[in-house]
Amino acid sequence: MRPEKLLEVLQTAGRLKKNTRHCYTEEGRKESVADHSWRMALMALLLEHEPEFTSVDMGKVIRMCLIHDLGEAFTGDVPAFEKTEADSEKEDAVYRKWVESFPEEDRAEWESLLNEMEMQKTQEARVYKALDKLEAVISHDESDIGTWLPLEYGLQKTYGRDNMKCSPYFVALRKLVDEWTDRRILEAACREGK
Repeated sequence: MRPEKLLEVLQTAGRLKKNTRHCYTEEGRKESVADHSWRMALMALLLEHEPEFTSVDMGKVIRMCLIHDLGEAFTGDVPAFEKTEADSEKEDAVYRKWVESFPEEDRAEWESLLNEMEMQKTQEARVYKALDKLEAVISHDESDIGTWLPLEYGLQKTYGRDNMKCSPYFVALRKLVDEWTDRRILEAACREGK
């Protein structure tokens, strides 16, 4: 990739540092899309040597994590509970149009990754998708429960649950996250005297 094109791609991707998600960090700052993608990639890296994942190409999973939300550089983030099929199609179309401007080798790799992620047929794609959902639930548990919308109390327990079925490790991790969610909700109810 020519330096000029690399700089253009990095500037576009840099929008994810300021494009915020629905969730807040522990410090009360709106989480950025870049925060979410970075921690997903870190999760993949940390799982690389877990026995269950030794046959999974975690380098590919990391690449998927890093590029999965780049369409939001153009559209911004729409919370999962508000996102429509039309929103998804718009985001995908603008993202794929941008990727078409890449040099052939990069374009081919990114298109292949995007297609694999969309089809959800490979173990790598399923691991990436599980990490996407897990990271969102973990981030939500880290945020001040006062920022939660009423619908999120139930959604926090169901969001992405089906994506965990691809892995005993993810099922166990999700159980721990659900227990954390239950504690958060109970603590908030106790503070409010309910």
